Amino acid sequence: MTASALDDTQWLRDLELITTAAMAAGEKALGFFRKNPDFRYKNEDRSPVSEADYAANDVLKERLLAARPNYGWLSEETDDDEARLGCETVFVVDPIDGTRAFIAGKDIWCVSVAVVHEGRPVAGVLYAPALIELYQAALGQGARRNGLPIRAAKSGEGEKLLIALSEQRVARLPAAYRAGMTRIAHVPSLAYRLAMIADGRIDGTVVERNSHDWDLAAADLILDEAGGRLAGLDGRPLAYNTKQVTHEMLCAARLSILGPLVAAAGGAPH
Repeated sequence: MTASALDDTQWLRDLELITTAAMAAGEKALGFFRKNPDFRYKNEDRSPVSEADYAANDVLKERLLAARPNYGWLSEETDDDEARLGCETVFVVDPIDGTRAFIAGKDIWCVSVAVVHEGRPVAGVLYAPALIELYQAALGQGARRNGLPIRAAKSGEGEKLLIALSEQRVARLPAAYRAGMTRIAHVPSLAYRLAMIADGRIDGTVVERNSHDWDLAAADLILDEAGGRLAGLDGRPLAYNTKQVTHEMLCAARLSILGPLVAAAGGAPH
């Protein structure tokens, strides 16, 4: 049975559940924020993880799996259990997206929680407690920020597009594309960067390879429901809850400019 064939109220119930859980996890993390939390490095010393990440993860896992024991679980801070691959529906969680910013005392970090059904997100929440911002979406129900509808639309900053890119990626773009864009400063949370496209603050971004399901799933749905799209360089939407949880280079933008961005980044026009 496809997601669209199910009762839409199921995803709305799930959205309510993950919203409550994400806010509780965010408040838990706030208890460590700007208080010099203990942290270490993982993934061959490439990625930091703090005691706040683990504490927020515990809140999410306890609340969500108690409410939906038949759902699978995929989290950045839990050892992967491939039993999730046999589950139709899975929670995909990043307890703190933007851990480096969190440790540094910067405001742009968020709790990211998605419900993924048959490979695609059907409910998603990003909660940024230091900014007092809550993004929500359920399949077919639109996207909201702090309860108000949002749309991926022109940023309004003149004629040039506002694109979030690394300096190295900008240098690889065709000169004609670079002439029509302005690079914005680094956004330390990938999920939050995608939400900025969803609410029209920026126009697009390129996501370098090796992003993970938990970085993307909730923001993917929020962007999609706001009239944008996150896609691979083949223009196709992402599949989640597969054995491989990392992704190749991706592009995200409102639909009207996604094709040119994909082409400029090195793929075929969508």
